Amino acid sequence: MIEPDTIKLLRECDAGVKMGAASIGGVMEHVRSKNLRQCLDKCKKDHETLENELQGLLEKYHDEGKEPPAAAKGMSWLKTNWKMGMEDSDRTAADLITDGCGMGVKTLYRYLNQYKAADEASKSIARRLIHLEEQLTADLRPYL
Repeated sequence: MIEPDTIKLLRECDAGVKMGAASIGGVMEHVRSKNLRQCLDKCKKDHETLENELQGLLEKYHDEGKEPPAAAKGMSWLKTNWKMGMEDSDRTAADLITDGCGMGVKTLYRYLNQYKAADEASKSIARRLIHLEEQLTADLRPYL
């Protein structure tokens, strides 16, 4: 029997990875630096790869996953458009993404602590997503 914590953690990772990829996609049209664009594009592809892996595990457990909450998506869209409207720059794009990464990392750690009975595969995916977000934050520091 699978632990309910496993599916719950996978669902939260699914929502998080989708939110991350959407957020990166939301700033890409504003990015001017070739290096920043390449960094964001690589991370978006890494998110999509992880999303495919998550979908495979969720299918194994006969679960459809989870979409990011509509309120979170809406607030992210509003914040992105407002901030980019005020200052359309690589610095603003990097700032928005690092803020999102920070929220994602904090949330994922909360879920890792909350769903302690989850299996090691789902915990590993959560940790890999955390690492991806932390690495992106570090990679974006020169643009802040």
